[in-house]
Amino acid sequence: MAALVAGVSKQRAAAEGLGSNQKAVKYLGQDFETLRQQCLDSGVLFKDPEFPACPSALGYKDLGPGSPQTQGIVWKRPTELCSSPQFIVGGATRTDICQGGLGDCWLLAAIASLTLNEELLYRVVPRDQNFQKNYAGIFHFQFWQFGEWVEVVVDDRLPTKDGKLLFVHSEEGNEFWSALLEKAYAKLNGSYEALAGGSTVEGFEDFTGGISEFYDLKKPPASLYHIVRKALRRGSLLACSIDVSSAAETEAITSQKLVKSHAYSVTGVEEVDFRGRPERLIRLRNPWGEVEWTGAWSDEYVPSSPPQSSPPPRKGVMQTHDNHETDGRFSRLEICNLSPDSLSSEEVHKWNLVLFNGRWTRGSTAGGCQNYPATYWTNPQFKIHLDEVDDHQEENEGEPCCTVLLGLMQKNRRRQKRIGQGMLSIGYAVYKLESHTDVHLGRDFFMGHQPSARSSTYVNLREVSSRVRLPPGQYLVVPSTFEPFKDGDFCLRVFSEKKAKALEMGDVVAGNPHEPHPSEVDRDDGQFKSLFEKLAEKDSEISANELKTVLNEVFSKRTDIKFDGFDINTCREMISLMDEIYRETDDKHLGTIDAHEMRTALKKAGFTLNNQVQQTIALRYACSKLGIDFDGFVACMIRLETLFKLFRLLDKDQSGTVQLSLAESHVMDGVTMEAICMVQQDGEKCPGHHLPSILSGVQHAMSELRSLERMALVTY
Repeated sequence: MAALVAGVSKQRAAAEGLGSNQKAVKYLGQDFETLRQQCLDSGVLFKDPEFPACPSALGYKDLGPGSPQTQGIVWKRPTELCSSPQFIVGGATRTDICQGGLGDCWLLAAIASLTLNEELLYRVVPRDQNFQKNYAGIFHFQFWQFGEWVEVVVDDRLPTKDGKLLFVHSEEGNEFWSALLEKAYAKLNGSYEALAGGSTVEGFEDFTGGISEFYDLKKPPASLYHIVRKALRRGSLLACSIDVSSAAETEAITSQKLVKSHAYSVTGVEEVDFRGRPERLIRLRNPWGEVEWTGAWSDEYVPSSPPQSSPPPRKGVMQTHDNHETDGRFSRLEICNLSPDSLSSEEVHKWNLVLFNGRWTRGSTAGGCQNYPATYWTNPQFKIHLDEVDDHQEENEGEPCCTVLLGLMQKNRRRQKRIGQGMLSIGYAVYKLESHTDVHLGRDFFMGHQPSARSSTYVNLREVSSRVRLPPGQYLVVPSTFEPFKDGDFCLRVFSEKKAKALEMGDVVAGNPHEPHPSEVDRDDGQFKSLFEKLAEKDSEISANELKTVLNEVFSKRTDIKFDGFDINTCREMISLMDEIYRETDDKHLGTIDAHEMRTALKKAGFTLNNQVQQTIALRYACSKLGIDFDGFVACMIRLETLFKLFRLLDKDQSGTVQLSLAESHVMDGVTMEAICMVQQDGEKCPGHHLPSILSGVQHAMSELRSLERMALVTY
């Protein structure tokens, strides 16, 4: 229930602007102004309880407690490192970012690019902080995280060794904004070590909220120079790197002093006259700074017999054309666009964004890619309506289309590196829908349809994105991991040039469970009848325990289902219906059903449930091998029926929403009261054989209403 209430509260807050850069979410509930004032009032410098200056903040393995690399580390404030510390000296520049003993050059390249755009920089690094006025040992920064901006506060205790900063530092010994920014980002991701290794666009996106595109420089587009120039003019952030073919090549240095797998910031482009012809140059910067390019246009490079008109060599500038030395070739270019405006077009658009948050859960919604048809259809599904074509169509583009930029991003994976969970390989596919439906599509649809578009490959990056052009119509987007049964949270961003409607398929909860007619029940089972008559005696009434005895006696001899006896709470009147549906779903005749098959079984029983409920059911009823036995299957069905009956009772005006006061929610703790209500709802008296079963069922229904977040049926 708490998660559901939090979700509704979050939606309301977002509608009021919370999560925007102007009204960032307080990370871990910590408010900078409040905490700073408390420290100023008490005269005590801030010590962050959420990210304490201790070994756990450094890391978990290579930088874990007791590791050799952490020996001799002392946490010190800037006031202990120099006599006059400054937050920023002479403006934030790329020389303020020097790499220390942490493999986060990807992050430093992103920070270096950020310094080229003051407006972007000061969204991330607020100006209102220093070591003089109102200094209280606390600083704050803002980052974009999966659709919203968050404010992260840190104290200024930094890890040092031999009196020097261990990680990022400035060339100016008394400047500390970059070191504190790195610490805030480490806090957001769980530790400093969590920042080791990554893609520069991850930092780009967390600094801007932009959307990224990738270019393979082994097959560059003919207009690459124009793309880079246009991106820089629009304030986009760019980086490039050289791929490695094996782990042994990582950090290898080429003969012309380029570092493989290292992230380089792209900081400028220029066209100059060289030997009577134009030469296009791209300026790069290695944020590490200790290895410098020695090829063409470097400080050490002097062309043979250069004409007087040629410009002098410029530091950090590298030739991009007519250089056939593979030693100077980069493999990948990454561009983070502040808006999705195509870099191949001069048009500027107002893009529309729809953002979905979802989850892959093993056993219910983690279906893997199309290589696994038995489970692929269980992945989350999203439908987009593309009704209006783009305003401007190129002459050679064929039929009018709608441009859509899709970005699938996995969430919080750096924080999970501590427990051995790195990035998942993710991707998505787009299908054309011929009919109007909002129902989660089943296996048959995907067996008969091929994608209209898809991500280029499944890759273990935080985000995969691509630009697609589609004819007007309805489309289904299916995000997935490469392998099934991989747990993970994700967000899906859908940018469109024209406004597009979008929704999650199957985001509905409804129940119309089949009530069996007496004629449908097999009355020829002599054993069942004789046992019932023996226990019920003259009043034809039995208790839940007696019913359990009857059912266990009958079903224990079944060989087509895995059965270890009914739980007391499973002994209910719908066994006949449950048995029929169960055997129909168990097409493999294993005696159990796979957790992902529950969606099909529940549908046959009259229940339409959204992904949140499906995930909760799998977590609650499936075993470690993702199987559900007969007892668990029946228990789930019965509890669902109880929940729907209870909800209908509370939904007096049939609005589909139940509003409860705090007092009313406490009243619901009264199990006997709910039992009486359910009996009254059915228009029954309270026969002795009903009450124990009802009491037990309602008691578990109350428990389920809390632990299963009210099965997404109740909103506040």
